[in-house]
Amino acid sequence: MRAHFWFCTLALVAGATAASAQDGPGKGYAQVPAGAYSVVAEVRAKPGKEDELRAATLPLIALVRGDPKNLVYFLQEDRESPGHFIFYEIFANQTDFEAHNAMPYVKDWFAKLPELADGGVTVMRMEVLAGPQ
Repeated sequence: MRAHFWFCTLALVAGATAASAQDGPGKGYAQVPAGAYSVVAEVRAKPGKEDELRAATLPLIALVRGDPKNLVYFLQEDRESPGHFIFYEIFANQTDFEAHNAMPYVKDWFAKLPELADGGVTVMRMEVLAGPQ
């Protein structure tokens, strides 16, 4: 199961690479500074609550991407396990991420989790490393 989680995470990063390349090779990376605050989070729906959790979660895409402090945001759902979601988010720093978590729409989403999610959210707080110069 853990290997599957990491595979999904790597696939997410590969997807971010493809999305960034839309404007030409590597142009999208300029907005992500070395040391940026990255979060990989995972949540699973309770049995029978997959559609409800998806419906509650999908609006986050536009809301988070509309936040000027958000640099990257992807929401993914496991094709083989509906209701299993992986979030990938990048902010310039932890302060920006914490401000994001204080937004009313984020608090509202978290308030729905006891009814919809199996065990809450697992979060990995990461640092974006600089690549070769």
